[in-house]
Amino acid sequence: MDWTRGRDIGRGTSATVSIATSRKSNHIFAVKSVELSKSDSLQREQKILSRLNCPQIIGYKGYNISIENGTSLFNIMMDYAPGGTVADLINRLGKLDESMIGYYTYQILEGLKYLHSRGIVHCDIKGSNILLSESGAKIADFGCAKSAEEAVIGGTPMFMAPEVARAEEQKFPADIWALGCTVLEMFTGNPPWPSGCSTLRRIAFSGDLPEFPTTLSILSKDFLNKCLRIDPKERWTAEELLKHPFLDVKKDEEFLIKSECTYSPTSILDQGIWSSIEETCLNVSNDENGAELLNSLKQKMKELGIISGIGNWDLSNSWITVRDSN
Repeated sequence: MDWTRGRDIGRGTSATVSIATSRKSNHIFAVKSVELSKSDSLQREQKILSRLNCPQIIGYKGYNISIENGTSLFNIMMDYAPGGTVADLINRLGKLDESMIGYYTYQILEGLKYLHSRGIVHCDIKGSNILLSESGAKIADFGCAKSAEEAVIGGTPMFMAPEVARAEEQKFPADIWALGCTVLEMFTGNPPWPSGCSTLRRIAFSGDLPEFPTTLSILSKDFLNKCLRIDPKERWTAEELLKHPFLDVKKDEEFLIKSECTYSPTSILDQGIWSSIEETCLNVSNDENGAELLNSLKQKMKELGIISGIGNWDLSNSWITVRDSN
């Protein structure tokens, strides 16, 4: 192989996603792999991904077959998204604020608009299938994707539209319903429905909608009402939803900085996390006693610890100094 497999970063029912590094360029990317004898679904996903080219959809880089530890594997190479998934972000923060939700929702809708214009239904939109990169949200995991004309039904039950739960059809409006459930997931930090064996029957036949938090703004409630309509013919399309005022999020500098801080640095040289420290140092360089600079650096180290999921880093004496023996 002209690449080296690293640690696993995701696992599904059959496939595993790993970090990989090119032997020639040291470029880092992601590899989704499954045993060749069980790879029909992944080969189908590869054919769909290879036809797509959209900034809001995870980038496809090719495929190959490798033999590792005596096992033949089918591999799809994709761009690596260092921020993990929206579900990972929710696990870290509990729930997202409205401006961030609007920002990511706009990007997801741009991806859905592109997919639907190509006649493709994703069939499994949810927080764990939305990856976060430096440029924002990207739709990933096309294992359930299909042509709108295909009769097959698939996806995750809690995000299924009523017509899908009844096994009637799964077309573009089903993705819009799943998007509404994903927006609720971002607002609440929880799945759109309570867990239980009767949930799918409730989605299919009760006529109920997922519960909206009472704290939602008027615009966010209206947006969700456009997505979560029982009759699929009444749901707004991706193109219509992109014009909804809920998504009037300006990509100003303050928000972009906030957005960039939602992913962990890949190394201590990751420019994104340290650039703000450098800026802080410049702003307080005239402070003679250095107290303001020290407090600022302590705060940045605390933020870095929280972002990376490790906890509260500090500048105490518990740090160990490591030096080269030479």
